[in-house]
Amino acid sequence: MHEFEKHPDLPPPTSQMGVVGWLRKNLFSSIPNSIMTVIALYLLYLTIPAMVEWALINADWVGSSREACSSDGACWVFIYARINQFLYGFYPVEEQWRVNLGAAIFVVSLLLLVIRGVPGKAWIGGFTLLIFPVIAFFLFSGGIFGLEKISTSNWGGLMLTLILSTVGIVAALPFGILLALGRRSDMPIVRALCVSYIELWRGVPLITVLFMASVMLPLFLPSGVNFDKLLRALVGIALFQSAYVAEVVRGGLQAIAKGQSEAAASLGLNYRKTMALIVLPQALKVVIPGLVVTFIELFKDTTLVSIISLFDLLGIVQSALTDPSWLGFAIEGYVFAGLLYWVFCFGMSRYSMHLERRFETGHKGS
Repeated sequence: MHEFEKHPDLPPPTSQMGVVGWLRKNLFSSIPNSIMTVIALYLLYLTIPAMVEWALINADWVGSSREACSSDGACWVFIYARINQFLYGFYPVEEQWRVNLGAAIFVVSLLLLVIRGVPGKAWIGGFTLLIFPVIAFFLFSGGIFGLEKISTSNWGGLMLTLILSTVGIVAALPFGILLALGRRSDMPIVRALCVSYIELWRGVPLITVLFMASVMLPLFLPSGVNFDKLLRALVGIALFQSAYVAEVVRGGLQAIAKGQSEAAASLGLNYRKTMALIVLPQALKVVIPGLVVTFIELFKDTTLVSIISLFDLLGIVQSALTDPSWLGFAIEGYVFAGLLYWVFCFGMSRYSMHLERRFETGHKGS
């Protein structure tokens, strides 16, 4: 028998691997794609150098007045001089340590929840969801333990944006899950109520909800009864967003095979345990991308609170642009606000991809 000499496998061709392979696959896979790539590269060549020159090379960075902006580039002095207002609104400067302390506690709690291997995650989660909001409220508003009373009308900037979006997300998620379960309920009255609620709130824009909560709601309250404007906005946002969360979760519930519930029933599990232990964990993993999209939309939709005179990040930037001392620097203000929104939205998007890979949902992350 003829003996064949074994040779080691040859490496794949250069055109199919590494940088060259990636370029062929993603940018030059066909003649139309190659033409579009060349056009895009030419547009980037025209715009990026000019943007870098304006934003970085010729920019003015430090100062206290517009006189410090003497070049033809961006005047980041405007951002530098107004940074406290953009971050904290009209919160007193000498009391801003309270906001920083609350933010630090929240960030540490989230890190402990996110980092794998940290013991006591159930206790940390309970603290973050139940105890921290109470601590943050009294820490920010004051009036106890010798803290100066700070009206919510002074809250603004990035601080207010994060409060609105975080509270809206945390409050809307459990309520939306209950609505999704109710819409799939076998009880006609419960199902009809949940369907009516979801369709009602999804049929009106958020700006209308905020307007009703701020302007119209006080007209229906008894004389002398009034709720804080920020609280009304938070309730309106949570109720509105829960309807969208419910539809996302319902899609995940429908994606779970009926055999899962039947298998749970054969093991003697009741409806509550079946949903809590079998169906919901799988459904929530499936809808991670949809939930993150919903949360990102809520984070950006908080800009609508300016209609009820609450100055979030974008609102505080727009108000600063009307200052006669800083007229003409709208581009810098909007670029700064847009960059902050992008950082938070991009962070949520990347973390959702991490969760998909961690839970092995089968979705391909990029």
